[in-house]
Amino acid sequence: MLQRHPCVGRTGWEAIIKQDGVVYSDTSVPGGGTMSYWVEHAYYQVSERDTDDLAAACNELTTMLVEAGDRVIAERLFGKLGIPPFAVPAIVQSWEDDDPVFYHPSVYGRMDLRWGNDPALVARDPRLAHPKLLEYNADTPTCFPESTGAQWNWLMLHPTVRGDQWNNAFEALVSAWKRNLELFQRGRGQRVDLVHFVHTAAESSGEDRMNTALVAAAAEQAGYRVKMQYIEDVRLETLDESYATLDETTLAPMGHFLDEDGEPMRVVFKLYPWEWMLHERFGRTALWSMRQLTGTTWVEPPYKLLWSNKGILPVLWEMFRDDPVRSRYLLPAYFEGEEPPGFRDNCVRKPLFGREGANVTVIRGGEVVAANGGEYGAEGHVLQEFAELPVFDGVGGPFHALTGVWMIDNEAAGLCFRESRGPITDNVSFFVPHVITAQG
Repeated sequence: MLQRHPCVGRTGWEAIIKQDGVVYSDTSVPGGGTMSYWVEHAYYQVSERDTDDLAAACNELTTMLVEAGDRVIAERLFGKLGIPPFAVPAIVQSWEDDDPVFYHPSVYGRMDLRWGNDPALVARDPRLAHPKLLEYNADTPTCFPESTGAQWNWLMLHPTVRGDQWNNAFEALVSAWKRNLELFQRGRGQRVDLVHFVHTAAESSGEDRMNTALVAAAAEQAGYRVKMQYIEDVRLETLDESYATLDETTLAPMGHFLDEDGEPMRVVFKLYPWEWMLHERFGRTALWSMRQLTGTTWVEPPYKLLWSNKGILPVLWEMFRDDPVRSRYLLPAYFEGEEPPGFRDNCVRKPLFGREGANVTVIRGGEVVAANGGEYGAEGHVLQEFAELPVFDGVGGPFHALTGVWMIDNEAAGLCFRESRGPITDNVSFFVPHVITAQG
């Protein structure tokens, strides 16, 4: 059973978490002032059996997501997921695995779950005894530094808290880079000596920079030379200007990508979402380039547009709602306009694309109880049944706990918790470390 406990803080913890890469803990809050995103004086307690159950659930969900991806491609559901026709060929090619020449590396993601088998909640709704997928951050997940080194060092250096953690995501990522790039090189018959890592200069807190740097450190430990830069400084060497007019089926301009020093970019990890790239000439060229033997391969691959898309939730529900085992990991979900009568009275309305709770609305008893603004939603929405997150008391609370499981090379590899003061986990949420105990 998930529990939350208060504890003392480490001396000088503010400086320690910055050394661990969490330089972005100080977060601006609406109305002025700042808060600490990192929670030093509390932790979540779980058992070994809990982590085993979470790993089994997320590994099974991955199998289900593969089947759902097959369904989207076979039934050409791209439009329902807000994906334009020009992106489809690259998505399909990166999804197919029968041609080793066009192997597309994929190394990580993070599943966000409603989990916490509180007896009172389970008594009211027995379905909550099992983890429920809320969404899959399959393309550009963040909170990697705090989930790995920062929370591990919290436990190792803590004066009173003892136990273990489910925290092997970084080590698994080193192996993921090694395996994926070996397959890539074998398929292409070309050696990869350098992997580029890019993030946007528009993110000023350091969060994107530190997350990217840690993923790059894993590739470096796997034996590859790495190079970081802003995505805005990537240079495009245009090959054909005849593609100047862009429409729903045109990818162009065709071209090669060079880094800020003019060096060709062969494999690029991007902490920059595909849904943003779809609206840019840069992104259209990236999709074209991935389909060329001498082009640039982007990590994560275009098929992550299927899994990071909230539209995969109603696809999963339609496919597995009648499966007595697999359905227990899902909440009922529908594309907006296809929901059954009365469903909107208790649901969460989510845009197909979105980050950090933007444009999410929570409806209970037919009334809006929480809503966030943002720039998403024009692409469409899904409705997912509302399931109350576990709520815990504490100084500054109560807190709603969201469970995150890191998926490295499509295998569950680590645990993290974020909490919020309301039902939407957004950009003013908190990160809380965890401890595994024998009792749970």
